[in-house]
This record gives sequence, C-alpha cells and structure tokens, in this order.
Amino acid sequence: MAHVKLHIPGPVEVSEKTFQAFCSPMIGHRGQGFKDLYAAIQPKLQALLYTKQLVYLSTSSAWGVMEGAVRNLVTKKVLNCMCGAFSDKWFDVSKRCGKDAEALQVPWGSPIRAEAVDRKLATGQFDALTIIHNETSTGVMSPIHEIAALKKKYPDVMFIVDTVSSMTALKLEFDALGIDVMIAGTQKAFALPPGLAVFVCSPAALARAAALKDRGYYFDFLEFQKNAEQSMTPSTPSIGHVFALQSKLEDIFAEGLEARFARHQRLAEMTRAWAAGNGFTLFPEPGYESVTLTCVNNGAKPGGRTVDVPKLQKLVKDQGFLIDGGYGKIKGTTFRISNMGDETEATMKQLYAALDSAMKQL
Repeated sequence: MAHVKLHIPGPVEVSEKTFQAFCSPMIGHRGQGFKDLYAAIQPKLQALLYTKQLVYLSTSSAWGVMEGAVRNLVTKKVLNCMCGAFSDKWFDVSKRCGKDAEALQVPWGSPIRAEAVDRKLATGQFDALTIIHNETSTGVMSPIHEIAALKKKYPDVMFIVDTVSSMTALKLEFDALGIDVMIAGTQKAFALPPGLAVFVCSPAALARAAALKDRGYYFDFLEFQKNAEQSMTPSTPSIGHVFALQSKLEDIFAEGLEARFARHQRLAEMTRAWAAGNGFTLFPEPGYESVTLTCVNNGAKPGGRTVDVPKLQKLVKDQGFLIDGGYGKIKGTTFRISNMGDETEATMKQLYAALDSAMKQL
C-alpha cells in the first residue's frame, strides 16, 4: 500500500533515520548496554526539559503516567482544569481512581486562565490540579507560564501538567516553571512511534508520593526515581523506543532548540495563513492558538467558510496526505492540521498544495 503522510494530531510522521534506530538489535534491559544507553540520553533529556531532575521513561501512553500522577499525588481533592476532550477526560480518570475531584470547566475553544485557577485554589480545598497545556481536540494552548506562577502562592498544591503535544515544540523550562509533573508522549512533537512516555517530577512530588500507600506499582513515581538513579526503568521498557529516542535527541540538538522552537512557530503561522487565505476562521480564541496543530472552523463562526469535511479529507488523502476531521463534539464543524515533529516549510507547502487542489473540487 502507498504510504499516506500523516498531518493528524498524532501519531505524526516518523523519519527513516528514527525507524532505523527503532529497529536496532535487542539488548538486555537489565544489562550494562541498556544502562549505558539510558545514561547517554539522560543529559540531553534534562537539557531539553531545562531541568536538573532525572527524566523518566515509561513504556505506556502518556495517559498511564497521567493516571499515575493522580494516584501518586492526590490526597485531599484534585482540581481538573477542562477545556476540551482530553482535559475533560482527566476529570473522569480522577473519579475512577477514587479521588475527590472538581471540574474547572471553560467552553471549548477557550483557554484555562490563571485568574480562574487562582479563585479555585484560594478555597483551600485542593492539594493537586491537572491541566493540559496544548489541548489537541480544540487547538488551544493555555498560558502555562501564568498558571504555573500560582505555584508560589500555593506551594502545597501539586501542579500536574500534560505537555503531550507541546513538549519539544516550544521552550518548557521545568525547573523555572516550578511545576511538579510534566508529561509527554513520544508520538507527537517528538515524532517517534506511539508507546513511550517521557516525564519529570519535582522533589516535592516525590515527597508527596512517599506519603501515599495506594499509589500502585507500575506508575509508582518512587520506583521510577529509584530505577532512574541506576539508569534503568521499573519494568521492562520498549528498548526500540529508547534507541529511537536517542536518535531523535541527536536530531533535535543538531538543529538547535531555539531553531526547533522557531520552526514550529513559523509553520503554525503558515497554516493559520493558509486557513485565512481560504476563507476559514480558527476555533481557538485569538492569541491562544497551538503551535503544533491548527484547529480550523468549518463555518462555526459568522463569516467563516463551510466545506464538506469528509470530502475534503478524502480528496487530500487521494493525494497522499491525511488530515483530521475534528474530534468529539466538534467533529465535522472543525478540521485539524498538524505541523509538529520533523515538518519543514517545504513539506508543509506540499500539504498546502494538496489542500488547494482539493478545495477547487469542493
């Protein structure tokens, strides 16, 4: 079958170099070879996340660690900040874990704002909060620096942040932000195959976890820390993913972090310009658009263009590209175009040409 190039919110395209690294011969995950591999990538992971803490690798989707964070860190009540399908899901996850949870709900398309979080935390009811930095269902990026600044005011509240589709695409300085957990999956801006999560915890988060007796095992933060100190993982890792991550980190630092961040911003602006040039508006509130994917309105706001989204998808797919037709309750009334990972101006222009061709046939 001919390959269809992925411009969906994830998984995204994986380079041939990364795939070759992923297919490296197996090594023992408790042997010195794996320890050397883990130890070799640790400094780059720390530099990427701007942290002095050990960076953990979990053979799971990011949702495993997200659930683990709730189990490790919530003793009293968790505030789930909700602005789209995935942040809404975290509220359900918290309740299924048996935690007392409360929703801070804003309309889809709107970001979570620091003022609203402040009002909730001021009640003194909460000892943890969850927030998704870049909500892929809506293409909204919440102002994480403003929200993280509240940590100084509420030092006993654990700030748990999903950066699944923003990590590596823009500067996220874990230590400077002062948050407690930062999580990502590798199938998004890392541009690796799905199945590996990368995360980092503050010393305060590890201290909180140590006080809980029912945090489980597979996602026990203390197990991750204990094993990371020995350049290992708590359970059997996906070794191919770690080889692929090593290769990708080489690419990231060869490009340069600032250049990588600027590239994602530039490509996002190009995609927004394509949408505007074709008569579309954007779903997010102005000023809160994602830098890794663009969520385009399909006639949902006055003055915006309306098209047959499934037909648009098919016409684009026939040319070898896959875009997303919207998610959840905004499926069909929006569509999403990803620019994350290894995309360049040249590769995005190929997609825009396919989109332009498809638009002429609608």
